[in-house]
Amino acid sequence: MSAQPTKVSFQPPLGFEVQGDLLQEFERGLDLLNPQASRIPCRVLGYGEISTVFEIQQQGLDGLAFKRMGCFETLDELQPYVDTYLTYNRVLESEVGLHLPPYGYALFVCESGRPVFYIIQQRLQPGSIGNNLLHQLDPPAVTGLFRSVLLELHKVWAYNQAHPDCQVGIDGQISNWAAADFDPGRPDLGDGDSLLYIDTSTPLIRLGGVEQLNPELFLRSAPPYLVWVLRLLFVKDVMTRYYDPRKVTIDLLANFYKEQRPELIPDLVAAANAYFSSQGESLALEPITEKEVSDYYREDEVIWSLYLSFRRFDRFLRVKVLHRPYPYILPGKVKR
Repeated sequence: MSAQPTKVSFQPPLGFEVQGDLLQEFERGLDLLNPQASRIPCRVLGYGEISTVFEIQQQGLDGLAFKRMGCFETLDELQPYVDTYLTYNRVLESEVGLHLPPYGYALFVCESGRPVFYIIQQRLQPGSIGNNLLHQLDPPAVTGLFRSVLLELHKVWAYNQAHPDCQVGIDGQISNWAAADFDPGRPDLGDGDSLLYIDTSTPLIRLGGVEQLNPELFLRSAPPYLVWVLRLLFVKDVMTRYYDPRKVTIDLLANFYKEQRPELIPDLVAAANAYFSSQGESLALEPITEKEVSDYYREDEVIWSLYLSFRRFDRFLRVKVLHRPYPYILPGKVKR
């Protein structure tokens, strides 16, 4: 169980009432090794490298999703992240023009002095999330959804072209988008549907050419013997990939392999290249090939499967051998 938390800062999402004391109680009784056994019932909605998203099954916390980030060691380390997170959300909404669900946050400090940060967001219908949505739509409608994502991403690229001193990166994979006007009784998306961008916990933003996000936070979850390798790869690739329109599009396309819809990729590649030659013409991007997408996915699959295996071994060593706490929640078997 995690240590007794002390509330330091709390900002509920606009339009929502959140009982912060109940969230503290959830943190107090959270079982990091087996979240389903926590004192307050919860359901894991998703996993990140340094975060876990919960639905907390408690009146006063219902209707919301809680992304727990336990990678921080001190408040002095956390505060720049909070500032960058809020700036990133503001820029995406007010300046880039993306639509975000209502969001807020809570910050606790445990008795050990280690802070825990929760991003609080309106919980959306599961069927509205892009990776679930693509299994409900027929192929032409999925292509329409994909084009809509490209148009939302185009807002980011257009903003970056117009603002060289403030550049934003974005992870455009399909699971990071949701249909705002989703109706489970309607088999297709209507023309009036807008997309919500739902994952802003990696606030990639460069001010005056300087990355505001500390990459060391995301390396902290790695086993110690892998950190030096990942530091080279992460800083060189991951921290730059999401500022590159072509790489973001390839990553989005490759995501359809992970989501078990590879038969859609030829049409989606054609749609991406049509976008490059029309709305995206100012980006001057080379066409994407299906081979590029499949090669990218195979490499990504091997890297992240090995990485998760190493993390599970690291957890075993810390908990079972060294009898030390492990601050991250790892997923079970990931279907790829």
